[in-house]
Formats: sequence, C-alpha cells, structure tokens
Amino acid sequence: MEINLKISGLLLIVLALLHIGFPKYFEWKSELKSLTLLTRQVMYVHTFFIALVVLLMGVLCITSAAELIVSKLGNKVLIGLGFFWFCRLLIQLFGYSSKLWRGKKFETSIHILFLFLWAYLSVLYLYLGIIMY
Repeated sequence: MEINLKISGLLLIVLALLHIGFPKYFEWKSELKSLTLLTRQVMYVHTFFIALVVLLMGVLCITSAAELIVSKLGNKVLIGLGFFWFCRLLIQLFGYSSKLWRGKKFETSIHILFLFLWAYLSVLYLYLGIIMY
C-alpha cells in the first residue's frame, strides 16, 4: 500500500504544477478584467495556495508513506485527506454544470479523468486511514 501512497503523491505534485498554467489556459488576463483588483488578486492568491497545499500533500505522501500507514496520527491525516478528496469528487459530480463538458471531446475526457483521480484519492486515503486505524 505504501507504493499507492507514493503514486498518489506523484500525481498530486503533477496536479499542483499544472496550476502554473491556469491563468494562461483559462485566459484570466481578459476573463478577469471586469473584476475589481481585489477579486482578481484573490483568484491568483487562492490558486497559488491551493496549488501549494496540493503540492505539500504530494510531498507528504511521497516522503512519509510508511508513517502515514502505521501511526494513529498518520491514519487521521489520511482520513482527513480522504474526506478532502471525496468532497472534491462531489463537486466534480454536482458542482460543475454538464454544459461545460458535455458534447466536447477534450472537456469530457478531462472531466472523466478527474472523476477517476478524485475517486482514486478518496478511496485510497479513506481505505488506508480507516482500515489501518
């Protein structure tokens, strides 16, 4: 199971690094132009901190996989991570309008890819956290 935690850590680091391209890909310079300076900056700052948290989750899973599995504190951390990613899975399912992806090949592929990623992370962390607890 340790290898699964390390794989999930690698996936989270890649996901964190993908955030670097968000402003360009989503054309935030033009998309956010009509927002106030404060709201624009909140978008950038929150994206940075989301990416940082995801990066740190990944680093934790890679560097401390064994400790997460065998310690009570590690099990609690895994349950917390599992709950976090389960909430993200629910948002993927119910928070985004299907108009954003339905009928669009690339967007549908990404939607399904992230459904699987969020489900994998949720099940992995909750299973390890609860089973090992």
